[in-house]
Amino acid sequence: MTTKSGPEIIAGWPEESREAASLVIKEYGEPHERTESLLIWEGVGPFKRVIASRAFYQHDFPVPHTDSVESVVDYRVPIEKFGPLAEFDGSVVVERTAGEASARCHDVQANSLALNLTHDIVSGAKSVDEARNYYAKEFLDYRRNKPTPYMDELTISSSNGGTADPDHRVLSQEDLDAAVKEGKAGR
Repeated sequence: MTTKSGPEIIAGWPEESREAASLVIKEYGEPHERTESLLIWEGVGPFKRVIASRAFYQHDFPVPHTDSVESVVDYRVPIEKFGPLAEFDGSVVVERTAGEASARCHDVQANSLALNLTHDIVSGAKSVDEARNYYAKEFLDYRRNKPTPYMDELTISSSNGGTADPDHRVLSQEDLDAAVKEGKAGR
């Protein structure tokens, strides 16, 4: 952790990530945690966490841009929906064990769009193709100064915890003890 302010830290970042991080600072103020490569806000807006990173990634959907701002929500995704979400947008990440879903893009508004469409796919309201087409439409509508409901408000059903999936145990204590005993005998 550093004592530098968010703007002081991002002054040395590449333009792609610096500009995106400055939008988050403008929206939410000083981050709660700061390192030379990450700025982290906890519990801001509708999000569990927002992370702006020095690192950025080229992303060509729906048009070429860079991703460096990640927005995280508590959200449980059924295992069978992981594949469709990966087809929808490679910048949507689901962490089963943590019970979190996140989207990484250039700003929190685009992340809201992706997370709302994530919920539509999980709930069956939209197919992958319908979600991709809607994303592109709303992306253009923003530039047309038309309504952008999925960008303007996070409607995903986010809870405050209770979404984690710790999986289930497959090895008994007896299995572990036997393996340790076998390992010691083999020395």
